[in-house]
Amino acid sequence: MAAIGFIGSGKIGSQLARLAVGQGHDVVLSNSRGPETLRDLVAELGPHARAGTSAEAAAAADVAVVTIPLRAIDTVPVEPLAGKVVIDTSNYYSARDGQISELDSQETTVSELLQRHLPTSKVVKAFNHIMFSQLTTDGQPAGTPGRRALVVAGDDSDARATVAQLIDSFGFDVLELTSLAESWQIQKDTPGYGARETAETLRAALAAAKRDRDM
Repeated sequence: MAAIGFIGSGKIGSQLARLAVGQGHDVVLSNSRGPETLRDLVAELGPHARAGTSAEAAAAADVAVVTIPLRAIDTVPVEPLAGKVVIDTSNYYSARDGQISELDSQETTVSELLQRHLPTSKVVKAFNHIMFSQLTTDGQPAGTPGRRALVVAGDDSDARATVAQLIDSFGFDVLELTSLAESWQIQKDTPGYGARETAETLRAALAAAKRDRDM
């Protein structure tokens, strides 16, 4: 099984870590406050989990998850993530992150900013459009009627496939967007954001998404 490193272990990160350990993966957790603050979570997760610095989590990872406020993107370690698949769960909230002109003007997307920061990593957008609490409650076996679907978006097809396989193991169907540039279709304030959708209805929600500049 893969080792999954978490850059951020808050509401989303901790839930994904629970899912990962449940599938037999080793996890290395980190946050901005130091490994000692993750002692209780590590104890809950058991022998497949340990805590470290963000650089240690990045170095140990076969697949990394970046799940931090967007304003902290520059703190993500670069060299330890070179060549690796990096899952980006981030959303842009200007009240929290400050105004980011490139996002306000829709010149780029959140995940493209992370890809620019990690030029040799393979960034894939995922898990940004589901409530954190539903990650561990809404998963169902493959083939279940009405199974919830989640989006993966990325420029690298092999990286998308890696993340899609992980999502399926967590209990969700997958819809792929074939570039990070398309990930705006499932960002905040789009029809599919936060809604519980099947693959069919999520596909329709993506098709219905509009940007201000396209209207």
